[in-house]
Amino acid sequence: MNVKLIIGTILAGLAVVFIVQNVTVMDLRFLFWKLSMSRALLMFLILSVGIILGWLLHGSFNRRKSNAHAKQEVVAGKTIA
Repeated sequence: MNVKLIIGTILAGLAVVFIVQNVTVMDLRFLFWKLSMSRALLMFLILSVGIILGWLLHGSFNRRKSNAHAKQEVVAGKTIA
């Protein structure tokens, strides 16, 4: 069997167990908003937002770093091809 298929099946099984164990509906309050959702869905949304923010910030820092590096080369008299 394919290793990726086995790992994917195990991860999917763990995700199902996690969802089944965290079906409790909970209230989330922020300022004037009140939202009721399952605990598993809330954790998934928080994880998704964290991954997206990390990806965006990582890209932003990489662009800043490469721009700063390019400016240093131009100041030093080197040209960028």
